[in-house]
Amino acid sequence: MKSFSDLRLFCELIIKNYGSPQNASEDDKAQEFRRVYLQDLPLDLRTLKAVASACGIHVNGVDDKKLPQNLRGYHDVYDNNRNIYYKKGDTVSGIENTILHEFREMIEPVFAEACSDYNPLRTNAVHLVANKFATAVLLPRDEFKDKVYETGFDVIALSRLYSKSCSQVLLRMGEVLQGSVFLYSALYEHTPESGTWTLNYWTGSANNDDPEANIYGADGFFPRKGRIVSPGSLVDMVIKTKKPYLARRITILEGMEDDGLVALASPLVISGVVTKVALVVLLQQNRDSLRPQIERLKPAIVEGFHRHL
Repeated sequence: MKSFSDLRLFCELIIKNYGSPQNASEDDKAQEFRRVYLQDLPLDLRTLKAVASACGIHVNGVDDKKLPQNLRGYHDVYDNNRNIYYKKGDTVSGIENTILHEFREMIEPVFAEACSDYNPLRTNAVHLVANKFATAVLLPRDEFKDKVYETGFDVIALSRLYSKSCSQVLLRMGEVLQGSVFLYSALYEHTPESGTWTLNYWTGSANNDDPEANIYGADGFFPRKGRIVSPGSLVDMVIKTKKPYLARRITILEGMEDDGLVALASPLVISGVVTKVALVVLLQQNRDSLRPQIERLKPAIVEGFHRHL
């Protein structure tokens, strides 16, 4: 096998297999990365640092004060020297993400050099695909999708299983389920400074095989980023009691008695304090998918809501 210490060779492999970098999704690129660089190695920080070193990339920890504002890491390339910088004291998961994120950003201009008809992405777009690439390497699509069903769509359990943040797990869940099932899921977090609970991350997916197995005409029903917890909501109940809650039936439109939704909200409790609440919503016809989580958590039951989560 050729040495892939030259990043151009990895980029040429993508181009050879897919015709152009734009024809390969970030999942595709992540799969090639795992096949080329990881093989049978464990996917951990030590391995990722070794991979970076094999690619001629120096990985360095820097003090938080020396990092650009609001960044967990960055990279630079000069005179064929490649460096990735991460925040000292960051979590292992955070450093792993930084290495993979910066690797993806680093190969974007190489794609443009290796493929004459490829238009490199702009800065903001590169940042977004780098996030997707890093997550796809760390949470492989097929394996992760199986674990979603095995845990009963349990964001917190998946976070612990993979040692990844709840937000990363939640967003990945929406990606791997897209097209197969209707889903809405949200992560609420507490802000100590203001004392408020806010929805900071949400995701969703639709069933492309059965258009009828989706919810339509529910504009504004599903909370979006920045929404404060509503009094009397399922999430509010969880925060006040520190216990998980299951809403057996949620109707949106009059006459939906045979359909509707089912919702489960569960807390992440650290040292007796609720720090996050994960909410997952499915169609009634898919309620059995939540069974593993329900059997494990034994949530309190709310018989139902109408136009209210």
